[in-house]
Amino acid sequence: MGKKFYEMEGREERLAFLREAAGLDGSEADAFGSPLEFESANRMVENAVGIMSVPLGIATNFVVNGVERLVPMAIEEPSVIAAASKAAKIARAGGGFKAEAGSSHMIGQVQVVSVKGIEPARKRVLARKKEILAIANAKSRSVAAIGLQARVVRDSSKNRMGSMLVAELIIDTKDAMGANAVNTMCEAVAPRIAEITGGQVVLKILSNYATRRMVKCSAVFGRQELGGGDGTVERILYAYALAHSDVYRAVTHNKGVMNGVDAVALATGQDFRAIEAGAHAYAARDGTYRSLTRWWRTKTGDLAGEIEMPLAVGVVGGVANVHPTARTALKIMGVKSAQELAAVIAAAGLAQNLAAMRALASEGIQKGHMRLHARNIAVMAGARGGEIDAIAKKIADAGAVNVEAAREALAEHRRRLLQQ
Repeated sequence: MGKKFYEMEGREERLAFLREAAGLDGSEADAFGSPLEFESANRMVENAVGIMSVPLGIATNFVVNGVERLVPMAIEEPSVIAAASKAAKIARAGGGFKAEAGSSHMIGQVQVVSVKGIEPARKRVLARKKEILAIANAKSRSVAAIGLQARVVRDSSKNRMGSMLVAELIIDTKDAMGANAVNTMCEAVAPRIAEITGGQVVLKILSNYATRRMVKCSAVFGRQELGGGDGTVERILYAYALAHSDVYRAVTHNKGVMNGVDAVALATGQDFRAIEAGAHAYAARDGTYRSLTRWWRTKTGDLAGEIEMPLAVGVVGGVANVHPTARTALKIMGVKSAQELAAVIAAAGLAQNLAAMRALASEGIQKGHMRLHARNIAVMAGARGGEIDAIAKKIADAGAVNVEAAREALAEHRRRLLQQ
């Protein structure tokens, strides 16, 4: 039996495995995870001065809808990749993750103000649906405006600018995230909508609250594989109950979910800020901010979990096409559509949530986290090469993960070597 991925020594051995497992050619493997060329960065953003690198790793053991996936994750926080891999291994024993992603429908909004007779104006917009959609579709060959709705946002104590009409295009962005295409379509139809309503158009932009682009993912985690049997399941359910009912816990609970979601999104060139905004809005959809996940005990006593959230991602266009690491990450993952990518990202979020709750409900989050953080502390204290693991283990075992303790341990370690 071959080595497990985490047992492989160094970058070259891991890249050699990825070359074979994902069919990477030499240039893809060599460039994967390497810093972006400055010339490319300078084209992507204004006033560029450099590149901020983030560690990029591979989460293993993921089986999503019966397909094995290697999952690239870009994140600076220790323990996330290892924890997600462990949770995926537990889920794998129960058949893996079952996920379903809906159609790639986004909403583009055209805000109209200073409208006299706002309700008749709303009806006039809807009556010109075919005309408005034709104008929108004339601006794109790759995506399609398929629907139109219009609603009135009423004047209130918090909205002192008067009632507004919002015309909303429903656009099928297919395998793209589609932000640029949606915005272009909104700008194209805005003048005609202004004529129809007799009002003034202000905003013409997509909504990142992608409620027509939902993904749902579930898995069963066996109580024996979780460790601790019924007691661990019970404690995890108590942790979930608090996250469902208390906003102070829910925020940190969902931060753990997004550790998984954002790490895969960043590795594959997605707009993780838009994903975050939509996810947190969805968590508060009933007026109270709650857990993005749901957990329950099965009839056989095992733990089952589910995540549901809006998730606008793409495998064509945007950074996913221009950033070489993002392109290669998608190839390693083996996804061919936006729906497949959304399914894997949701699985990563659910896995990370389970891993965090399992740690919190048993030994606490800090034990494993601090063991990994100890390596950073050892480097800060001056450890190099093989010294890093030795010093990290010593300070972690002693429960003194700080620079001063690491420096003392390093000095003692080097004294011993000189005496040998």
